Amino acid sequence: MSVLCKGGGQAGCQALVNAALDKYGQLDSAFNNAGIGGESNPIADTGAYYSKWFRQDQMNSKNNNQSTMDVITTEGLTKKFGDEIAVNSLTMQIPRGTIFGFIGPSGCGKTTTVRLLTGVYEPTSGRLSVLRKNPIDFTKSDRERIGYLIQQFVLYPELTVWENLNFAASFYGVSPFRRGRLNRLLDFVELSGDKYKLTRDLSGGMKRRLNLAATLVHNPELIFLDEPTAGIDPILRRKFWDYFKELQAEGHTLFVTTQYVGEAAYCDLVGVMYEGKLLMIETPDGLRRRAYGGDVVGIRTTEGMRHEQRIQLESLPFVHGRVQVIDDQETDVIVDEANSAIPSLMEWCRAQGLTVETIEEKSPPFDDIFVKIIETEAAHV
Repeated sequence: MSVLCKGGGQAGCQALVNAALDKYGQLDSAFNNAGIGGESNPIADTGAYYSKWFRQDQMNSKNNNQSTMDVITTEGLTKKFGDEIAVNSLTMQIPRGTIFGFIGPSGCGKTTTVRLLTGVYEPTSGRLSVLRKNPIDFTKSDRERIGYLIQQFVLYPELTVWENLNFAASFYGVSPFRRGRLNRLLDFVELSGDKYKLTRDLSGGMKRRLNLAATLVHNPELIFLDEPTAGIDPILRRKFWDYFKELQAEGHTLFVTTQYVGEAAYCDLVGVMYEGKLLMIETPDGLRRRAYGGDVVGIRTTEGMRHEQRIQLESLPFVHGRVQVIDDQETDVIVDEANSAIPSLMEWCRAQGLTVETIEEKSPPFDDIFVKIIETEAAHV
């Protein structure tokens, strides 16, 4: 665009942008949606909108053609450092357009896996494909389709927030007409009021937010986020996940590592790592069922449930394992399906002369689910 505009000046640039927008029949809506006004230059904002819209149009077209394709595939992926096995025979498939949560304790191999998937490390053995290529063979254009937020802060402390973000945009070849996009990214990470502040003067949480903005600046198709919410407050953490959902709705695929087990609830699929091994990949609801062996139903009765009644309850065909006594009046049971089991449990309580105060399906917190999964794994070692 800059070569074509060179002889025509600002008017020539405007004509070129208008012609491109007219071609796609979106001139009127483009100006309404571009957020033109304030301190921004109309030509720059229109160009930023068109550049983003055109890239998204390309991405949507590509996703429509490859909607059923897994964006990440590994088979027996292993990485050793000397005699230490950091990642042990990892096999998984990540569908395009999903938010994949990679959960596990510190040192379990999450970051090493991300570095294998981005081509930072070569695997010791096994096979992998990311965006249909081996990451070791990525070209420059392949890498421009990927965003990677690492745990460490890697921007320049002597530059301002705006200069760092502008540098990241230049590094990825983002259109010079990018002021609007950069301002919107700073609005999201709540750094608009600090855009001219030196980066060395930012707090740790503010640096994390700037890192995130720089990761998203080139609108990558596949985004790796290594502990993206570490060191930020709960309100902003939730806002990050809201934005991740927006990115997913636009067609992006997100691979998110985290030690905050509760963040599994925001993901479509969750992989649980422990000591270098991938224990399972499940939906959030699937994790609960795998951890407890079914749905958890809590029964609270006016009368206390006697020991012999609990033994009878455990013998019902749709009840699994031992019941858990919460207190004299409350008992938790594991059942196949909560919706179908609750009417049968109420009938059983009536037959036993027990008055049901409440009976409902429970959703155990993901911290408890994760601990139970790890305990089960440790018992089989």
